Order: sequence, then C-alpha cells, then structure tokens
Amino acid sequence: MSDTALSELITYLEHVNADVKRIEAEGEVALAEGGQTAFQACLEKKAKLLAGLAENSWVLVERLDDEEAEDVARRLEAFSMSASTALRIGSVFFMTALLYPEDHKPGEPNDLETYIEELRARA
Repeated sequence: MSDTALSELITYLEHVNADVKRIEAEGEVALAEGGQTAFQACLEKKAKLLAGLAENSWVLVERLDDEEAEDVARRLEAFSMSASTALRIGSVFFMTALLYPEDHKPGEPNDLETYIEELRARA
C-alpha cells in the first residue's frame, strides 16, 4: 500500500468527518431554535455528503494496492449506500443515525472516525 495514498485518503476522510460534525452542529442549533425544516435540511446535507463519499474518494482509493483498494472501496460504498437509502426514504431519523451505531454514547467516535483510526493503524 502506498503510504502517501493512504495518508491522502485519511486526510480526505478527516475533512469529510469535520464537515459532517459541522453540519450536525448547525442542525442542532436549528432544532433548538424550533426550526424543524432547517434541521431536516441540515440532515439532508449530511446525507448527501455521505452519499457521495465513495464516488468522491475514488481517485484516492484507486491509488491504493488492489486488495486494500477493494476493502476500502467496499467500506466507503457501505457508508454511501446507507446515506442514499436515508435520502431516498426521506427519514429524518435514519439521516440522524447515519454514522452512529445503536449503542452510541455522546463523546464516542462515530463510525467514520472509527474507520479513519483503522486506516491510520494500517499505515
């Protein structure tokens, strides 16, 4: 595996995760102010960002060794498919739950952060 390619992928995923956290924070503010429509718009923005994750990271994934690229592509596609499903059915609950396991507790890493750490351990 190319260390440079993996490092660039990790950096990209960290930026996506930061965007997700920013969007979630904006959504929480909107909800606290009574703006259900604004909250839903934030969740849709989050889901769209994640729905494009596999496609938007493809150039970086291609640069990994074949076996590693396959594993990474499969994992990123799973994130994207969940987000696409949430958008298709229009479920605010599903969009809120994207990246969070059922037993998630505040302060724990989300699934993307956990995956970034897995990639970092491989580097």
